[in-house]
Amino acid sequence: MRPQEILSLLTLFCVFRASVSVLDEDDDYDLMYVNLDNEIEGPVLGTEETVSCDCQREHTEWDKLFIMLENSQMKENMMLQAMDEMLKVDLQTLKAELSQLTTNLAGTFTTTVEKVTSHIVSRVEQALVRNSDQAEEAKRLQESEQGKVLEHVLLLSHNVSSRLGQLENAWLRKSEAEAQETAFQQDKFSPTRGDNLILNSLWKELQQTRAELKASQKWAAQHLLPAGCETAILFPMRSKKIFGSVHPTAGMTLHSFTACIWIKVTEALDKTIVFSYGTKFNPYEIQLYLSRESVVLVVGGNQHKLAAKNVVVPGKWIHLCGAWSSENGSASLWVKGELAATALDIANAHTIPDGGILQVGQEKNGCCIGGGFDEALAFSGKLTGFNMWDRVLSAKEIAAQSGEDACSIRGNIIGWGVTEVLPYGGAQYIS
Repeated sequence: MRPQEILSLLTLFCVFRASVSVLDEDDDYDLMYVNLDNEIEGPVLGTEETVSCDCQREHTEWDKLFIMLENSQMKENMMLQAMDEMLKVDLQTLKAELSQLTTNLAGTFTTTVEKVTSHIVSRVEQALVRNSDQAEEAKRLQESEQGKVLEHVLLLSHNVSSRLGQLENAWLRKSEAEAQETAFQQDKFSPTRGDNLILNSLWKELQQTRAELKASQKWAAQHLLPAGCETAILFPMRSKKIFGSVHPTAGMTLHSFTACIWIKVTEALDKTIVFSYGTKFNPYEIQLYLSRESVVLVVGGNQHKLAAKNVVVPGKWIHLCGAWSSENGSASLWVKGELAATALDIANAHTIPDGGILQVGQEKNGCCIGGGFDEALAFSGKLTGFNMWDRVLSAKEIAAQSGEDACSIRGNIIGWGVTEVLPYGGAQYIS
């Protein structure tokens, strides 16, 4: 039913109620009039005909009015019930339509979001691939340029060395000839002023060339890695979070070993760890650390150590090797391929147990709750060519470790470039 029809019915009902109230007032007036007449004229005695019931009499206006009122109330109730039912049906229909609309919108929105998300993910992946390719290309170009610069510097160094050799030989020959001539013809054949000027000019050029050669060699030594190694690990600062984790290729149950490594330390304190192997029960099974200008090898605990003094120079590459055997407790330290210190009865008859932690640049010394790192022990600088064998190498083999292309020689426990060495906390591989 439309709203206009409902309004019309309500208006009709109000008019009807108003007419009923008017009729009620007229009825009260008639009763009052009748009552007054009765008081004046007295009661009228009824007859038998009057008393008899007339069941067939017609309805009075009041009867018709009450009948109309009852019918109108019934119609009103029926109309209200019909309106309620219609409203319920309309509300259910509207609810179903809204639910269908919501479902359709949700499906459309979900599809749209999935398409947009897929598109965004695709674009991001493409951008990441492009950035990765660009970074790799830039890295290759940088490595290529660095290689070309280093080759050029080495070529210049070689040429300068050749020129220096030629100038020095010419200078020596001329000096010897002048000395011989001066010995027996000093008065007759003394050098002229022009010859002295030429010699002074040659000497200045020789000194300048020598200085340039030293500068070139110093630059190359700072930027080139030793022993033909292609990569090194950079420890940019001392930190309790910076270290390298080493995963040995074979088991660490050892009765003897040899460990070698190239290092360039920025600064060595009282104890600066190069590498350390320890277990839960003994964190000092194997250690190689620096103490100012000295290098120290520890086996089986701090009470078993061997030191070589005045061998460490900060800022310069140095090759270190430590060897040990449990047979007679023999231990030795080697610097640049030469024996620097040796001793007996170092952890005699001891066995290095397996299942420990091997690290470079830090020691797991248990200083903190749960075991942790001490910043004062951290290594800062560069290291490369870390190798370990399960035997004692000969003097010739150790000397070969410090020579050219030594990085091509790898240990059977740890082999540099083969064994997994993971940098953490800011340590990173460089080339």
